[in-house]
Formats: sequence, structure tokens, C-alpha cells
Amino acid sequence: MKEKILVTGGTGYIGSHTVVELQNAGYEVIIIDNLSNSSADVVDNIEQVSGIRPAFEKLDCLDQEGLAAVFAKYGDIKAVIHFAASKAVGESVEKPLLYYRNNLVSLINILELMPRYNVKGIVFSSSCTVYGQPDQLPVTEEAPIKKAESPYGNTKQINEEIIRDTVASGSPISAILLRYFNPIGAHPTALLGELPNGVPQNLVPYITQTAIGIREKLSVFGDDYDTPDGSCIRDFINVVDLAKAHVVAIKRVLEDKQKEKVEVFNIGTGRGLSVLELIHAFEQSTGVKLNYQIVGRRSGDIEKVWANPELANKELGWKAETSIEDTLRSAWNWQLKLRERGIQ
Repeated sequence: MKEKILVTGGTGYIGSHTVVELQNAGYEVIIIDNLSNSSADVVDNIEQVSGIRPAFEKLDCLDQEGLAAVFAKYGDIKAVIHFAASKAVGESVEKPLLYYRNNLVSLINILELMPRYNVKGIVFSSSCTVYGQPDQLPVTEEAPIKKAESPYGNTKQINEEIIRDTVASGSPISAILLRYFNPIGAHPTALLGELPNGVPQNLVPYITQTAIGIREKLSVFGDDYDTPDGSCIRDFINVVDLAKAHVVAIKRVLEDKQKEKVEVFNIGTGRGLSVLELIHAFEQSTGVKLNYQIVGRRSGDIEKVWANPELANKELGWKAETSIEDTLRSAWNWQLKLRERGIQ
């Protein structure tokens, strides 16, 4: 019998790719999503990609009674992957209480219900934002946690602490915290990808929307940073590679392979690319010229950060494998497919 995994936020960008990889690995998936930043037809696209239709429950994780009903309905859920969260840095500065309520209470509800329904473990969607501007690069899991630059970043730090404190209290669960660097790209089928509501907050959707003519011009925030070309440096990771990291993390939880009850892994490529390098890589890999301009710095932006992913490489047996060129081509193919479908 297939082991059941509950994926909150499973119709979102990273969630949908992870559902496909879980199904490919032989798990039965139940998705919970309130569709606040995604649409129900993602479930159809997941089925097209994997050949399997996941169970889907439209539900907000703030609704603890509704959550309990899902655990009871499906029975014998082995583990949870928790993606469901508000995630726009700028919006979190404007609406901090929304972010604290959505991101903290949803996790608390899940952690309270897991022991009641004998759910063994949780894989938590964390972020490299917890490191702030690291003192040393590449950044390892041992790097100190810096004061968060935004309420969004702070919710990731607090949620990590909530999980640690819950496990330390004797709750019969274990956890793996995956600190993502910058997920980009789309599924090779062009059936799943990043579909932001309104103006994109992330760089690559803005690039592809500019390339196709939805946006007039891409702004590069600052060219006077202490980096080779003056623009910020990030560790850009392919979303399918990232999704596969969740599958190996789930396997580790279910097979009792964890060395500690709470483990942390950086999920990145180990390579830093500047914003300008990424733009040029997009132009070279797609043959499309971008209209972009250099503007002033944006508050809250970290100058440079990239991962040391050696712990995940060694302990999880996971590695980022997709080239930046293939990743950017996949993002462009996704944008073209959206136009075919009459979206945007």
C-alpha cells in the first residue's frame, strides 16, 4: 500500500512540482490549498504530468477543525510537507499581522494535530532568508541566524523555533527543515510553473513577462554592490531539483534515518550568480533580448548569498543537477505555454 503524504500549499509553485515528484516516487498525495495564490486547474496539470490525480481539499490551514477532518478522512497519513504560507517580502512589510497569522498559526495547527493522528514527521519549507547577510560565503547550516529583514523572513525563523521547541517538548514527531535558496524555472513539460498574481515579486517571472511583452521593462535594483558587476548575487536553483529534495527528505523521515529529531539542510547549487549574469544567461539560452534598466537599490535586499550544499549532498544523497541554461529555457517555455492557454 502506498504511504500517504499530506502537502499543504500543494497547488503552489514549489508545492505542485513536489507533488509530481512524490507521485513519481510511489507516494499517495493529499493536497490542501486555499487557492489564495494558485488555481484549482493545477490539479489537472499535475495529473497530466504524472498520470495520477492527487486528492485535493480546498482548505485554509488556519481552519484547525477542517484540517482535523482531512486527517480523519484520509487516515494513516505518514508525514506532512508544509508549504502553505504567504511569501511576498514587500507585502509582509505592509501587512505584518497577515503574515504572522497565516504563517505561524497554520504551522501551529498542523503540529498540534500530527500526534493526534499518529503522523510521524514534517518537512518544513524554510528559506535562506534566515541567514540575512552571512558573515562567510558560501553559507553553511552552522551560520548564525541574523535578525530578519522582513516580517516574512521573521516568520521563517519563528517557525523553525516553533518546530524545534515542539519536538524538544517530547512531541512524538521528527522534522527536516529545508532552507531553500532561490527557486526558478518550470517543469520540462511546460505544464507547471510559477504563476504570480499581478505584478511578479520574483525575478525570473518578471524576466519572462518582460521578454514576452507583458511588462515594459525590467528593473535591476542597484549596480553599486560589492560584487564583480555591482548587482546582487543569489543561488538560483531549479524548481524540479528542489522538489526532489523533498522526496529524499520524506524518505529519510519515514525510514528513521535522521541523526537528530530536527535536521536542517541548505538546498542550493553552491554557485552564486548575479542578477546581470542571470539576465545575460536568459538572453543567451533563449535568444530573446531583454529591455532592462538599472535603478536604485531596493530596501531589504541582501548583497550576496549562496549555499554550501555539501551536507545535503552527503546526508540526503541529493544534488542540484539542472543547468542554469536549461532552467531558464524551461521558464521561458512555461511563459510561452501560458500565452497559448490565453493566460495573461
